[in-house]
Amino acid sequence: MQSVGRFFDGESGQRLSVDLAVDTAAETLKLSHLDLPMGAQYWPLGAIRALSDHARKDQLVLSLKADVALDSALIVTARLTVDDPDMVSILRRLCPDIGQVDIPKGTTGRIAKRAGFAVGALVLMIFVILPAMANTLARFIPVEREVAYGKAVVKQMERFMGGRSDQGLTCTGTEGRAALDVMIARLTDGVDLQYDLNVNVFDHKMVNAFAAPGGQIVLMRGLIARAKTPDEVAGVLAHEIGHVEARDTTRNALRAAGSAGLLSLILGDFAGGSAVVVVAEYTLTASYTREAEAEADVFALEMLNAAGADATAFATFFDSLSELERLTPDLPEYLSTHPELVDRAAAARAFARDQGVTTPILDDAEWAALKKICA
Repeated sequence: MQSVGRFFDGESGQRLSVDLAVDTAAETLKLSHLDLPMGAQYWPLGAIRALSDHARKDQLVLSLKADVALDSALIVTARLTVDDPDMVSILRRLCPDIGQVDIPKGTTGRIAKRAGFAVGALVLMIFVILPAMANTLARFIPVEREVAYGKAVVKQMERFMGGRSDQGLTCTGTEGRAALDVMIARLTDGVDLQYDLNVNVFDHKMVNAFAAPGGQIVLMRGLIARAKTPDEVAGVLAHEIGHVEARDTTRNALRAAGSAGLLSLILGDFAGGSAVVVVAEYTLTASYTREAEAEADVFALEMLNAAGADATAFATFFDSLSELERLTPDLPEYLSTHPELVDRAAAARAFARDQGVTTPILDDAEWAALKKICA
């Protein structure tokens, strides 16, 4: 079978109209033209490959397997175009590996090495660079931008927990809201805070409380229902305020969302951003470092003391957590039992022994109203 094809040597850019002939005995495709070295090239049928990035089905664009030597030289850039349908059919039939994609020797090793570098770079980014950037940028992000970001996170969390756009989870009982405001006012009276706190109660059975960037704090109905005294709720609230004031929430948000979170907080692009979704989901289950928890405990005890509230309630709240954890598996990390919990309760009791006269953070009527804030 003889035909004609267009040959490019891949070096000079010259196109040659070559005569093609298949030698089944020698298992070669002969390319003939006066301008070819020795007037011809012989392509082994087993080494011919069809390029896969050409859409025409009635045409073949052929090359040679890279490690095939012709006339003592590697022909790796040459291309042969065949339009004759009979020759196309013959070559498809006689070339056993025409559709094979060859991987050059050493490629697997190079891919593995580059993948290793990529994984190493990712680990470095997640565990070293991003935390360092988060710690640094948390100090320089404008408070108003942080507040806007925190509000977006809380809105997203509300959706996660079943809130609808037409009916959110925020409890609005008038008397309960007034009682909560009394608690906040007493805790923060005379305290120089860098944020205007925005504290709300979500109508959700989860025994939980969380803080988002920019002074956003949410108490769950389940936590208030489980508390035995208003001072226990005040202790949790003061603890969350401690995280807010230390900007632990902002650092956690930046770490959780990575580079997307950094850009969101820097550029202020929150609406519908994937970073907000990531941070919202992370905030529901996030834990702070042991140092951050210890500092928030100290902040809470001092805030309770300044408000004239009994810090023993913070200890009794820790005491009740074992039962809470058994009954409620979705406790936040800092509320879950662990070996340090006994020490934290002991520290709260030791602190309380040095307190002077204290009074409940709310009176009986206010406490009853707060417990019914979602009714």
